[in-house]
Amino acid sequence: MAQDNFSRVTEFILLGLSDTQELQLLFFTFFLLAYAMVLMGNFLIIVTVRTDPKLSSPMYFLLCNLSFIDICYTSVTIPRVLVALLSGHKAIAFEDCMAQLFFLHFVGSSEMFLLTVMAFDRYTAICRPLHYTAIMARGACWALVAACWVGGFIHSIVQTVLMLQLPFCGPNTIHSYFCDVPPIVRLACTDTTLTEWLMASNSGLISLGCFLVLVASYTLILAKLRAHLSQGHWKVLSTCASHVMAITLLFMPCIFTYLRPAGTLPTSKYICIIYTIFSPMMNPLIYTLRSSEMKESMWRLWKRCRAL
Repeated sequence: MAQDNFSRVTEFILLGLSDTQELQLLFFTFFLLAYAMVLMGNFLIIVTVRTDPKLSSPMYFLLCNLSFIDICYTSVTIPRVLVALLSGHKAIAFEDCMAQLFFLHFVGSSEMFLLTVMAFDRYTAICRPLHYTAIMARGACWALVAACWVGGFIHSIVQTVLMLQLPFCGPNTIHSYFCDVPPIVRLACTDTTLTEWLMASNSGLISLGCFLVLVASYTLILAKLRAHLSQGHWKVLSTCASHVMAITLLFMPCIFTYLRPAGTLPTSKYICIIYTIFSPMMNPLIYTLRSSEMKESMWRLWKRCRAL
């Protein structure tokens, strides 16, 4: 049958995480609290960095951008999830679904690229301290952040264009709480083998590539610190360990989800919670609470607010 003869799907049904009323209330509370924590934690970081001249180093500039990305990333999915859980309306228009998929991958891949830049920043600061100021000048930082967004846009537009080429004629139920490539591509009423491999090469290789670069960066940092385990270096070692935990929390579920064709293994919608909610929620804690400069700046900000 020709693709023109298909009656195209006009909306999808997001089944969410559960049909049980009690569990839906539990998930609504969880998503609401998680979203509030993401917003408050990351807005606090942005305000603190922007208002304190002492936090003008490239590390805090990049951290401020990471906080902005985390706010955007969670805002792509969680508000619609909250509305669906509260109203029971699970339908999403085809165009809205494609838009959500585009912005999810746009912001998500931009975050992966930015985390890679942040690891390069730490590597330069520790392994090449004499050249750090020249390498990570403010202009270079802006260029690196812009490259992250451009890379995210290119990745996302490729994913979206590949998805728009597929015919959808039913069924239209998505076994997830947001629109993403693996659950949607299974609904296409055509052979998607080539498309699945192209999408896996795009999303999967980006996830794996960034993760390997991050692991290599922190391995070099640890090798540099191994011969100089003074008290200050133990603190840096502890900070690197927390950063590795943060990137593992984001990248391992993404690699498992995207580095394979969509039809090979079922993707658990509960795994998606790790990189869409837990990772953005934990980033403010992992990247700030271990920084004495950040905690002192937050305390000064608190005192200024109380004095108003």
